Amino acid sequence: MTVESTAARSAARRSGTGGKRATQAATGSGKAAENGEASGSGTAARNGTAAADGTAKAAGKPRKTAAKSARKTAAGTAAGTAAKTAAKAAPKTPAKATAKSAAKSPAKSGTKTAGSKAGAKAGAKTGAKAKTPAKARTGTGTASGVGGSGGGQSEPELVQLLTPEGERVTHPEYDVDLSAEEIQGLYRDMVLTRRFDAEATALQRQGELGLWASLLGQEAAQIGSGRALRADDYVFPTYREHGVAWCRDVDPTMLLGMFRGVNNGGWDPNSNNFHLYTIVIGSQVLHATGYAMGVAKDGADSAVIAYFGDGASSQGDVAEAFTFSAVYNAPVVFFCQNNQWAISEPTERQSRVPIYQRAQGFGFPGVRVDGNDVLACLAVTKAAVERARGGEGPMLIEAFTYRMGAHTTSDDPTRYRADEERVAWEAKDPIQRLRVHLENAGLADDAFFARIDEESEAMGQHVREAIRTMPDPDTMAIFENVYADGHALVDEERAQFATYLASFADSDSREEGR
Repeated sequence: MTVESTAARSAARRSGTGGKRATQAATGSGKAAENGEASGSGTAARNGTAAADGTAKAAGKPRKTAAKSARKTAAGTAAGTAAKTAAKAAPKTPAKATAKSAAKSPAKSGTKTAGSKAGAKAGAKTGAKAKTPAKARTGTGTASGVGGSGGGQSEPELVQLLTPEGERVTHPEYDVDLSAEEIQGLYRDMVLTRRFDAEATALQRQGELGLWASLLGQEAAQIGSGRALRADDYVFPTYREHGVAWCRDVDPTMLLGMFRGVNNGGWDPNSNNFHLYTIVIGSQVLHATGYAMGVAKDGADSAVIAYFGDGASSQGDVAEAFTFSAVYNAPVVFFCQNNQWAISEPTERQSRVPIYQRAQGFGFPGVRVDGNDVLACLAVTKAAVERARGGEGPMLIEAFTYRMGAHTTSDDPTRYRADEERVAWEAKDPIQRLRVHLENAGLADDAFFARIDEESEAMGQHVREAIRTMPDPDTMAIFENVYADGHALVDEERAQFATYLASFADSDSREEGR
C-alpha cells in the first residue's frame, strides 16, 4: 500500500466520518459521486425494506409474507425517498422540478436522474470537506482544539497556553504564573535535551550505541511535566523519557551506557525517585499503580506519575492499572504522550475515541493538553499531581504531540507516513514556539540565546567524550546466567562464538605482518 493512500485514509478517519466512504471522499470526488448515487437509490431501498419488514412483523405476519411485502413496499418507496433526497441536496429551484419529475415517473426516471445528480453533488461536497480533516490530522487548530479522532467524534477540547505562533493565551481551568527566569529555564531544558538526543542519535549511527529512541518533537511534553513534579514524587518512565530524566537530575551519560550495553541503567532509582527505563511496553504503568497504592497506605504526601505512549494504551497492563488505581483511589497520574504513531500504526488504530476520554470508563478524569506547549503541560501536570496528593485519586493526561523522528534508530518512518505530515508539525515546534514568546514578550535577549547555544555545544562535546571513555560491552556476557547450572548447548554456542571473534584478531595480525 502506498504512502499516499495511507495518508488519505488516515485523514478521512481523523475527520470523524470514518469508513470506506470517508476514504473515497478523501481521494477524489468521483468515487464520492458513486457513493452519492448509491445513497440516492440503494439506501432508500434498504430503508424501505427495513420499514416494511418492521411493519410486517408488528402485524404478526409470517417471515416469508413479511419479506414479500417488504420487497413490494421497497420498490414503491425507493423512488419517493430518492426524490426527497435529491430535493434536499439540489438547489431550491431545480429541486422542485426534479421532485415533480421523480413523482411522475418513479420507476424509470426518478431514481436514476434524481439519485445520480444528488449523489454527484453530495459526493463533490464530501470530497471538498475531506480536505479539511487532513489539516486537522497534523494538529492545525485553535487554542481549544487541535486534531481529531475517528469514530465520528468532534474535535475535543485542548488545553493550550501558548499558540504555535508564540502568543500567550489563557485557559479557564489551567494556568501558570511564571517569572522570566523560570520560562528561560524551560527553554534551556528543552534546548539541552534536544542537543543530547541529537548527539545520541549520531553516536548510534557511528556504531557507539546499539539502539536509540529519539524524543525529537516531544521536549515540551517531557520538560513541562517533569518540572511540575516535586522531589518526593516518583517517576516511572518508558525508554524515551530523556527530558524527564534531565529534570530528575539523572546524568545523561547513564542513559547512553544502557543503550551501549555496558550497564542496566546505571543510576539508583531511589536517589532521584526516577525508576529505571522500562523496555516492556506498558508494564511500568501497572508498577506505578502498585507503588502509588503503597504510597497511599504509608500516608505519604507525594504523587506518582507513569509515562507511556499511545501504542501502550492498547496493552492489558494499562487497562489493569486504570482499574486498580480507580478502585483504590491511588495517587497516580497517567501521562500518555500521544505522538500519533505506535511505530507504524496511527493512533486511530489504537482507539476509536480520543485517548483521554478512556478515563471516563474507569471513573476518573482525563484531559488532553497541547503536547508541544511546555507551559500547558506544566500547568496540567501540576494540577494533576496536586489533585493526587490531595487524595482525589488518579487522572489521565493525553499530551497531543508528534514524533518528528523515527520510532527508534532501527525504524524508517518514510515507509508509512507522508513528509507533509512532519512538515506541518514542524511549524508547531515546541522550542521555536517558546523562543518566539520570549522574544516578543521581551523576556530574553540575544545574549541569553547565545549563552544557551554555547552550553548546548558544550553538552554535545561532553556526551561524545563520555561515550569514548566507556568500555566496550562484554561480547561473551550474552551466554552468562542463561541457565543456573550451565547447559551443553549454551557451552557449545559459547565456544563457537569465541572462535568466530578470534578469527577477526587473526585477520588483523596477518594484515599488520604484510
